[in-house]
Amino acid sequence: MELIAPELVVVLVVAIAVATAVSNRLRVAPPVLLLAFGVAIAFIPVFGRLELPADAVLLLFLPALLYWESLTISLREIRANLRGIVLMGTLLVVITAGGVATVLHLLGMPWGPAWILGAAVAPTDATAVGALTRSLPRRNTTVLRAESLVNDGTTLVIYGIAVAVTAGEQELTFGNVTGMLLLSYVGGIAAGLLASWLGMLVLRRIDAVVLENLLTLLVPFAAFLLAEAVGASGVLAVVVAGLVVSQVAPKLDRAETRQQVRSFWSFATFLLNGALFVLVGIEATIAVQELAGREIALGLGLIGVVSVVVVVLRFAFLNLTWGAVRLVTLRTGGSPREGHRDRLVSGLTGFRGAVSLAAAVAVPRVVESGGAFPDRDLIVFVTAGVVVVTIVAQSLVLPAVVRWAAFDGSNEVLEERRSAERAAIEEALDALPRLARRTGADREVVDRIRQDYEGHLALVEAEESDDDDHPLLQQRGAAVELELALVRLKAATVLRLRDQGEIDDLVLRQVRAEYDAEETRLLRLDQRE
Repeated sequence: MELIAPELVVVLVVAIAVATAVSNRLRVAPPVLLLAFGVAIAFIPVFGRLELPADAVLLLFLPALLYWESLTISLREIRANLRGIVLMGTLLVVITAGGVATVLHLLGMPWGPAWILGAAVAPTDATAVGALTRSLPRRNTTVLRAESLVNDGTTLVIYGIAVAVTAGEQELTFGNVTGMLLLSYVGGIAAGLLASWLGMLVLRRIDAVVLENLLTLLVPFAAFLLAEAVGASGVLAVVVAGLVVSQVAPKLDRAETRQQVRSFWSFATFLLNGALFVLVGIEATIAVQELAGREIALGLGLIGVVSVVVVVLRFAFLNLTWGAVRLVTLRTGGSPREGHRDRLVSGLTGFRGAVSLAAAVAVPRVVESGGAFPDRDLIVFVTAGVVVVTIVAQSLVLPAVVRWAAFDGSNEVLEERRSAERAAIEEALDALPRLARRTGADREVVDRIRQDYEGHLALVEAEESDDDDHPLLQQRGAAVELELALVRLKAATVLRLRDQGEIDDLVLRQVRAEYDAEETRLLRLDQRE
């Protein structure tokens, strides 16, 4: 049965909205609810035969999700923790994929499907636990996010090779596999660098906010398609492009562009991530319907086995690498940065998520000879099950472990933000007389601006004192509430004028946009109280 696109879009949006709204009340992780909604939707006849094109799944979801993660990660923290990130993003992924594949093969699954399933469940997904990782120090959060970016590239290289060999598109030889690996990594990195360079070259030459926003949308998909066109890793290309753009674009684009980019990408990735979980819930249910009773029982058993294997391998790898690093650093007079608390928390953040689901659903339905792809339905079913188990089981334990760990430095970002604000205000005050002469501002204007800036600086200093009862902080709270009430009153006034026919809708939108920006700024100040 052919599915009408608008029906699917409406159902996905409704499912995402309901799951997001009730997840906190039910204390259930949103991805689990989204998968459950997908299972329920699959029983609606019009959706019961949904088939997602393999290439479309990877192209539609992965570039956007990974690009936003790359744009918002800390490159400084990546450099500072590069050793652990590289080890966990490459070696751990290979060990996990190989370990799962070996266990599955011992249980009777052919090597091809076993490696595909192993590769699908190998990468972690830090975005699945964003709410929980907010309580971690920046270093721990960054390592988790960076690991997920690096291991996505690694696992999809392994996945691509396994699918190509199983489908009969490639021959499994040492030279062939080595060549595919080199092409995937080198070609992916080169494609990402080229796409980001071209994007920034164009950005220097355009002067329209709409075009700048359109360019940010094109870069990840151009990088992905360019890499895939030469047989390289599109995921690596997207990650590299995102990291480059995150460093260069802030020097080239404008405030309005950055504001729109943040709003667009955060909302778009929220929708895509939620839609992917719902779609996989539908696909997993369809896959179960294609399985016999014995195969369903086997799949449930494999979900338990694979879930245990990925967690055990992660803890074993963390402890073994820590021991090896400790020996080396002690001999060189240093000490490892990670302690037992870091290892325990890191071990419990091995959640599987969007990339695993996208890889499972993207497995083709037929092989090169025209026959059915071996164990495809079982791969989808088991992968979805492992995602649910890891999210549910580990998210129940992680908050308690984070509280027990009592990490120091959880306010690093707040302290650095205050330091940045102080430095920016002090330099602005120093430059005020010079800039006033350049712009021709009179003394009254300069004095008013100086007074505002000095007041802001005093507030920053009050925040740095960590004294909640500081008079300035108390005054700031009351002032913010008053300003919020006033800006909302102004917004209501222009809305009334539009309703009375005194101003046009165009005027309303222009004025309300300014008031909305002001209200957003005040709400952020209110949240800092």
